[in-house]
Amino acid sequence: MVRYRLTIEYDGSPFVGWQRQDNGPSVQGALEDAIFKLCGERVTVTGAGRTDAGVHAFGQAAHFDLEKEFTPDKIRDALNHFVRPLPIAVLAAAIAAPDFHARFSAIARHYLYRILIRRSPPALDKGRVWHVAHELDAEAMHVAAQSLVGQHDFTTFRSSECQAKSPLKTLDKLAVRRAAGEIEIAASARSFLHNQVRSMVGTLKLVGEGKWHPRQVGDALAAKDRSRCGPVAPPGGLYLVRVDY
Repeated sequence: MVRYRLTIEYDGSPFVGWQRQDNGPSVQGALEDAIFKLCGERVTVTGAGRTDAGVHAFGQAAHFDLEKEFTPDKIRDALNHFVRPLPIAVLAAAIAAPDFHARFSAIARHYLYRILIRRSPPALDKGRVWHVAHELDAEAMHVAAQSLVGQHDFTTFRSSECQAKSPLKTLDKLAVRRAAGEIEIAASARSFLHNQVRSMVGTLKLVGEGKWHPRQVGDALAAKDRSRCGPVAPPGGLYLVRVDY
């Protein structure tokens, strides 16, 4: 048995998410079907992050096991061939140690959220950014974001459907910056709760609009109350950038 590690890029727009589901196509399912076409083996592809419907990835990591051994280049090229025309690209493949686990071996996950600030709607980036037609104060958003950095109970920013055993997480970075016509929000942690990043972004937007004072974000965190969270940002602006091991 050989364990393979993949680095994958995808546009999440046509998928119900990373995880295989009965209600539509998934990234996991597409890769598993491609592997079956390659070698006739039915396997489970385990991802580092189970991204939601509409969420994208520049560098999702995954692993799977095969009875038959192939070169990493063969795995990469064959899977890219068989997933066509779906918007999935295997950027790299490698033979991994038998105890490597895409999810549990990860020491950090890095996400990016993009907010497009302009009056006109996006044409080329439709479904890949959160379009906001009015100005946001990125500096105030960054100040507010720092109250979320560190180890906290993130119940306020946790989906009611989250299956994590504990709401306690350590957020290593939450940075907001203006980049040309966009606001970019970068978040890093070993792991995140379900909808945590999108919940934090939606709350920070209230600060950027001047509807919340920056200190209210810390107050909402301390409340440990989901009802104190701002609106959850749409999935299309979120990207899994990289997974560290």
